[in-house]
Amino acid sequence: MKYFSQSRDGVPWSGDNTPGPKLWELNRTWVFQVPEGTLQHYTMLLDESQERLFIGGKDTLYSLNLDRISASHREISWASSDEQVEDCLMQGREKPECANYIRLIQPYNSTHLLVCGTGAFSPVCAYIRVGQGKEVHLVILRNSYLCPCFWPTGGQLFVGLYTDYWENDAAVYRLARHGYSRTEVGDRWQLNEPKFVGSMVVPDNDDPADDKVYFFFTERVSAAEVGSKAVFSRVARVCANDQGGQRMLVNKWTSFLKARLICSVAGPNGIDTHFDELEDVFVLTKKDEKNPEIFGLFSTTSAVFKGYAVCMYNMEGIRAAFNGPFAHREDGDHHWSLYDGKVPYPRPGSCASKINGAQFSSSKEYPDEVLRFVRSHPLMFQSVRPVLHRPILLDTDGGRRLTELAVDRVEAEDGHYNVLFIGTDDSVVLKVITIFNKEANTIEEVLLEELQVFKLPVPITEIVISTKRQQLYVGSELGVTQVRMHQCGLYGSACSDCCLARDPYCAWDGHTCSRYYPASIHTKRRFRRQDVRHGNAVQQCTGLQLNGTISDKLVYGVEKNNTLLECRPRSLQAVLTWYMLKGVDMEEVCNHELTNHVIQI
Repeated sequence: MKYFSQSRDGVPWSGDNTPGPKLWELNRTWVFQVPEGTLQHYTMLLDESQERLFIGGKDTLYSLNLDRISASHREISWASSDEQVEDCLMQGREKPECANYIRLIQPYNSTHLLVCGTGAFSPVCAYIRVGQGKEVHLVILRNSYLCPCFWPTGGQLFVGLYTDYWENDAAVYRLARHGYSRTEVGDRWQLNEPKFVGSMVVPDNDDPADDKVYFFFTERVSAAEVGSKAVFSRVARVCANDQGGQRMLVNKWTSFLKARLICSVAGPNGIDTHFDELEDVFVLTKKDEKNPEIFGLFSTTSAVFKGYAVCMYNMEGIRAAFNGPFAHREDGDHHWSLYDGKVPYPRPGSCASKINGAQFSSSKEYPDEVLRFVRSHPLMFQSVRPVLHRPILLDTDGGRRLTELAVDRVEAEDGHYNVLFIGTDDSVVLKVITIFNKEANTIEEVLLEELQVFKLPVPITEIVISTKRQQLYVGSELGVTQVRMHQCGLYGSACSDCCLARDPYCAWDGHTCSRYYPASIHTKRRFRRQDVRHGNAVQQCTGLQLNGTISDKLVYGVEKNNTLLECRPRSLQAVLTWYMLKGVDMEEVCNHELTNHVIQI
């Protein structure tokens, strides 16, 4: 496969050379378009309860119908004030930068959204009232000076942002009604030119006071740390109930810690190839909310070699790094090394909670010794390594840039599969599964589909999954496209074609290739045929009175002339092979009506 070096099957195709009809010709997509420049910097929120897709763009908040986003929509204008724009221009910014780009949309309660915009570099938030059902009324109730944020929880906002016009002061903030906490101003040991990518709130146990907030970002590391200037990916952690210190670290974090996030491939010479630039992160929640799976899309930072990888992490590995030894550094001219001295009590980075002994009711009661330690030891010595200690997917072709990642967990006949939807810079969404072979200790990448979702080649900037509706909502600067996650009928009605597709969403039901339901009451189990792991159509379909396991096609040709052997496989996993009989007299061949055969395997 052209784009994923570990795969063995499939046919490379993209753009106008894509085999088969385009998605819009199959009635598989619906598009919501906006005026040019409106969606240069934006965010999306899928609200299943309200049946709406909210999009924050330039000076505007849009509300779209989830069932058909191209149908009538609602919008509210929310531009920067004249005073904000004037002040922004006085600071040397260009006029387009002084618009109000809505960067956060999150549910606040059952009737309101919390929406934050850049406000011409004077960030502002508002509560937006939304109605029930499809008729949504958007009304700004109240403005307050807050910030573009990543994740609100428990009436608080946890924020990763730059606080000034010149993007010198990067900070992780906690904003609440009665105060705030933040990283220290100018502390390069905590944050050094970070690029914030995502965040999540994860409970460690049944005690809410022990909940942690995790931030994913990249940051620059000094030459003293690695021998040359470089970029590392990080995961940082703070306690959700961190109130800061009483005498030291007032309004500062008493729990901020960070660890390196590793995504690398071992080389034959013992030197790993690292993918250090975190492009996107996706948190796949499970029934056990304490242990989500985290998927990161990484790229290399080398100017010579450009590659991409997807690594998967679990909370066990992340918690192990934060519960492990601390890193120590004498000053800015030294490497981080293992700290082997005494660690004060309570352990730096721990939360004031019952699970930790209930000796301290708040971080304000922590001893000064703990606060001094956490200030000077923000980095953990152990890195967070991915599950299987390697990427689950690699792209070393260099032909296109990978931009976005979303993951859906799907139950199939032979197990559960993570379906990866990966956006590219040329309007394509790659639909991929990865299969781990425990016996051979190998990972197989299977490219199921390439979905060209926009007619013009533009970077994909957002991918949102609606599992309930089995739809993707894919964003770019051109607008938003609604795409069906699967269309099993495209694989044909033959059992073999359906099994060869290896699509966990699809199975042969005795009549055609249709949506697979694990406990279907509509389809008798004995008729379902699906083999995602091996794609063994012969084993699944042998003995069925249905065409398609092996098919012959008779083609007549003229000697010393060209004959077009025309056929197209139903999926990227199917292979068409032509055989020509040689050494047979043409007259005899014609008499016996034998010439070329095609066998679909």
